[in-house]
Amino acid sequence: MSRIGKNPVVIPAGVTVEVADSIITVKGKLGQLTQDYADVTVKVEEGQLLVERPSDSKDHRAKHGLYRSLINNMIVGVSEGFTKELELVGVGYRASNQGQKLDLALGYSHNIVLNVVSEVQVETISEKGKNPIVKLSSFDKQLFPWHYQCAASLITVIPSTMGRPTRFRLPGIPQLITQRGHNRLP
Repeated sequence: MSRIGKNPVVIPAGVTVEVADSIITVKGKLGQLTQDYADVTVKVEEGQLLVERPSDSKDHRAKHGLYRSLINNMIVGVSEGFTKELELVGVGYRASNQGQKLDLALGYSHNIVLNVVSEVQVETISEKGKNPIVKLSSFDKQLFPWHYQCAASLITVIPSTMGRPTRFRLPGIPQLITQRGHNRLP
């Protein structure tokens, strides 16, 4: 059996899971998510959700772990939510938001405005003497590749100054700059 797929998913209090006709619906305090599934069976028993596969074929093994992870992310999302913080590293750079628009001052003659999808809440934290932090939160983890795409598009927009690349980084993770200016993790 799949190591991931064989683990049951615990359903916390306040979360309801409905399984009907190859569609699973998860409702919680933060929202509602639905997911289609195929080639596996999903059972809800005694506050736990079990995903089982009909055979040991390669396709069934792959989908077994996949759907268990997707369902687990749905349950965690509607109960707790997901948050990603990106720190803008650079001299004199500012970040602010007006609703769903992220406004960045990056040393150009104009500000760069990025539209954030409506399912993601954006918040900017600016303290004097510290790098600005862009905080993105959502209850749908499948939207988080958008966060990385947003960060990647920001990196292409941000100019490098004096041979040092300016970048977004995840707070708490050290990032080293080699002599050639390439980013790498320790």
